[in-house]
Amino acid sequence: MNVLGKGITRKDAIEKVTGKAKYINDYTTSNMLHGALVISPLGHAKIVKIDTARARKVQGVRAVIAGERFPLVGEEMKDRPPIAVDKVRYHGEVVAVVVADTLMIAKHAAKLINIQYDPLPVVNSPSEAMHEDAPIIHENLGSYEKIPAVYPVPGTNIASLQKIRKGNIEMGWNQSDLTVEGSFSLKPSDHAAMETRCATAEIKPDGKIIISTTSQAPFMVKKLISNYFNEELGKIIVKTPLVGGGYGGKASTQVEILAYLASKAVGGRPVKIRYSREQDMLTAPCHIGLEAKVKLGCTNEGRLTAAEITFLFDGGAYSDKSIDLSRAAAVDCTGPYHIENIWCDSYCMYTNHPYSAPFRGFSHSELLFAFERTMDLLAEKLQMDPFELRYINAILPGDTTPTQVELNQSTVGNLRKCIERVKQLSNWEEGQIIEINDRFVRVKGASCGWKTSTIDTNASSGVILTFNSDGSINLISGVIEIGTGTKTVLAQMLAERLQMSVDQIHVRMEVDTQTTPEHWKTVASRGTFMAGRALLEAAADVERQLKDVASCVLRCSPEDLVVANSRVFLRDDPKVGLAFPEIVYGYTYPNGNAIGGQIIGKGNYILRRMTYIDKETGAGKPGPEWTVCASVVEVEFDRRDYTYKIIKASTVVDIGRVLNEKTAKGQVIGAMNMGLAYAGRETFIFDELGRVLNPQLRTYRPIHYGENPEYRVDFIETPQLDSPFGLRGVGEHGILGMPAALGNCLSVAAGVSVHQLPLVPELLWRTKEGNLNDSI
Repeated sequence: MNVLGKGITRKDAIEKVTGKAKYINDYTTSNMLHGALVISPLGHAKIVKIDTARARKVQGVRAVIAGERFPLVGEEMKDRPPIAVDKVRYHGEVVAVVVADTLMIAKHAAKLINIQYDPLPVVNSPSEAMHEDAPIIHENLGSYEKIPAVYPVPGTNIASLQKIRKGNIEMGWNQSDLTVEGSFSLKPSDHAAMETRCATAEIKPDGKIIISTTSQAPFMVKKLISNYFNEELGKIIVKTPLVGGGYGGKASTQVEILAYLASKAVGGRPVKIRYSREQDMLTAPCHIGLEAKVKLGCTNEGRLTAAEITFLFDGGAYSDKSIDLSRAAAVDCTGPYHIENIWCDSYCMYTNHPYSAPFRGFSHSELLFAFERTMDLLAEKLQMDPFELRYINAILPGDTTPTQVELNQSTVGNLRKCIERVKQLSNWEEGQIIEINDRFVRVKGASCGWKTSTIDTNASSGVILTFNSDGSINLISGVIEIGTGTKTVLAQMLAERLQMSVDQIHVRMEVDTQTTPEHWKTVASRGTFMAGRALLEAAADVERQLKDVASCVLRCSPEDLVVANSRVFLRDDPKVGLAFPEIVYGYTYPNGNAIGGQIIGKGNYILRRMTYIDKETGAGKPGPEWTVCASVVEVEFDRRDYTYKIIKASTVVDIGRVLNEKTAKGQVIGAMNMGLAYAGRETFIFDELGRVLNPQLRTYRPIHYGENPEYRVDFIETPQLDSPFGLRGVGEHGILGMPAALGNCLSVAAGVSVHQLPLVPELLWRTKEGNLNDSI
């Protein structure tokens, strides 16, 4: 390969590093109005009265939206009012929107709205939500409109239940020589993207609805606005420029709905709504929480024979994407291991917490924390090296997944090679524990991971290629540039396919749903795979058109021609040919006759052979492939005060084929950093009223630059045969093993098994001293 495999500079790099790149909040117009939100100060309460009289009298206020009943919204189940009526279900829920000439006026008027609440009992965890006497958060659960794959239990707080039943669990326990079990938990947290959510909306006199948004899924915004409010789909235009970080949190549709309703309330004038940092943490969808129980059985040799798993996901006040997250966890519930007998119940529970959006890894790093911690407990009981246990049980071609899909080398890759390589990267053989002195010790922790993409079975992607008269190409794709560098890799793919310079390929970064071919969503590590397949089809279309025109001019068969180096030439006589500028806008003969015209290529791809998964057994094919990885985290631990410093973190992913080494490593390192941050320090702290006590970056602290450990990343290449150039998506996989590896590491270092995240020193101390408190 001449272009692929190399770490070229990203197409959006210059604009971003110079600060010239424009994001949604950078765009404004002279007649644009601004929206300010009034949010609930309580986790659960009846709305007794809303008095907006003083706010409406403020000069410059154009509308106040409060107490109105709009259609219920929700991507998988319509259970959420866009603006709360009757009662609020989480701290931060939108209760009113003020639209005014300036943001300052809107905020001032919002403070004048008087709302009287009657507090209700709060459900503060998914296990509380499961109690028989728990307050019911959604009294009308049985009447909500939903898609077929959602299984609510009316009269409870169970938004949906997904079951996995593989083999015979009783037989599995009978075959087990020993068993271990454990309970694990983590609370919701934030995505903490640099750019907060923002959207503008305008309704034109002819009925066109123009929305600009920070979304990872503009085509889904278009579809949902049409569905929720019965608007004509073709009149909805959604635009997305560069996005300042998403991590899944900007795949949900929320702020766009508020902007649409605000514009409608002021006769269609353009309205901008931008969340403050506090609103971005409280009001917007968050990172899901989890309580899990895992029981494993194995033979004396360490062969896994049975797994019984219960997941209680903290879906928050509304189901939205949390149902899909809990389903995805069920699908991959055992991690990358071959187990014949599996029983898993994955519940999406309503609580009085902010509701959940996808988060990098889509529930997999969370489930793997529980499962991989249990694997270490099993290794300890067997007195076996943690990686040896994982190596023995690594899923292989010919094995089946929990959903009973038979795997092959193309669809699963090689976990054992990942384990071998990460052991080398981390110097595992020098020992898991290295004594420094009486106070300090260095310890390594291991974990493995895998993930498939439980996305819509008919998810699709399209690409359009248009030529410029100088022979360069415009590449247009619906993939959102959220920092992954996907569009740069697409340019490399096209350059490789047509054997031309990547500098001659111009990538359109902004997405406009009216003029850009649809890409389902920029999530699930699917962008390069799906858009790449569409791109190769578009490239083949372009090549055919180039050859058709050139064959007329050169008086030969198209099969005799080759496309390379921005030329079309005879295979057996390369000197005879035409340069792109001579034919990409048509060819003109010496007498003035012309043939052809501007060459425009198109391609599309739709996922194939995906199926729904069975309600009772979970059987089915939810994704195209399973990407595997192995990780090690090394810490220096202070046995006196339980503080620790993460020294190194290593990850090896079977990426299929490396297409841009710099981008791939950057993606894995970024994901590793996120995983260590939420494993080690990031969490929402709730009080008894369900209020988030730390909704600012002063008190909610991701890892800051300079606090990160040394990252070591490498790849195994087992090509995926149905993907472009054999690649596998890698945007999420660096995060998968980090929480578990850190938990396994600190359990050894502190000499006590830790079962909660985040792993702050006080938690380690309380666990060791027997003073564990759930509030930590």
